[in-house]
Amino acid sequence: MRDVDSEFDTVREAVSTYASQNVVCVTGASGYVASWLVKLLLQRGYTVRATVRDLSNPKKTDHLRALDGATERLHLFKADLLDEGSFDTAIEGCHGVFHTASPCQATATDPKAELIDPAVNGTLNVLRSCSKYPSIKRIVVTSSINAVAYNGKLLNSDVVVDETWFSSPEFCEQSQLWYHLSKTLAEEAAWKFSKEHGLDMVVINPGIIIGPLLQPTLNATSAIILNLINGSTTFPNSLVRSVNVKDVAMAHILAYEVPSANGRYCLVESIYHVSEVVEIIRQLYPEFHLPDKCEDGKPFQSTYQVSKEKARILGINFIPFEIGITEIIESLKERGFVTLS
Repeated sequence: MRDVDSEFDTVREAVSTYASQNVVCVTGASGYVASWLVKLLLQRGYTVRATVRDLSNPKKTDHLRALDGATERLHLFKADLLDEGSFDTAIEGCHGVFHTASPCQATATDPKAELIDPAVNGTLNVLRSCSKYPSIKRIVVTSSINAVAYNGKLLNSDVVVDETWFSSPEFCEQSQLWYHLSKTLAEEAAWKFSKEHGLDMVVINPGIIIGPLLQPTLNATSAIILNLINGSTTFPNSLVRSVNVKDVAMAHILAYEVPSANGRYCLVESIYHVSEVVEIIRQLYPEFHLPDKCEDGKPFQSTYQVSKEKARILGINFIPFEIGITEIIESLKERGFVTLS
């Protein structure tokens, strides 16, 4: 006769052993993607060492400490991208590292100081820490589709961008695409360092990330959506290459867990012009006063395609845009950011 209680105890012991033997570090853990990454890692039994710049700021830490499993298996560490060696303590003894920390802003007064140096030098500082500890089995780095698709090639409906594409630093600089340049240079530096030091690294290249917020503050994506729904009279002449935050977080985990995972993974579920995004929101939320004209009189940017093949092989089943846009708007409403007039 089966001893069910004994079998349950055996499984519980195995899960406990799995958790204790799978210690990972998440840099920039208070951010949009990283918060979801921490949440899903805890759900899967990992022990998580999470770095933030300011341990005393409740807006950076309280939502992490409130996650299921955080009391037992989440440990917070102070670390700064520009402080070499500051990640050592958090990374020592880990089996995997998820490097998500990087400045994300559309404009910059001093691009080098505000974006490029923190992205490039911060990535190298994290990788230097990883190279010190042989316990590290794999590193997963958060890059961006902006490090993939900006090389001067014509983008239209016939074009399919995939992981073999790389953005051109010269093109980004000439176009004053400073955030794109920071992600491009950071990824270039990461690949060079990882190859020179024999590190097993996988890179995730997501588009604009939508979906529910865990952190209490606005991030770059939520600010874009909030501007559209909070009374703006015009919309930008640009594209939204979107992916759900839960898909991005899960892609990081699968990139760590799946032995065959390698290279880069583009993550874009859909591409819409902002005018199309406005119409989708209008159908979902007829009560909103949404903009009905573009901010300039130029022809709309052409949409193109981003290959989903490699991401699907990894195990990602993309969440549709309509679900993600509803989730992010509901999060903004719950936090009191939306003002209906």
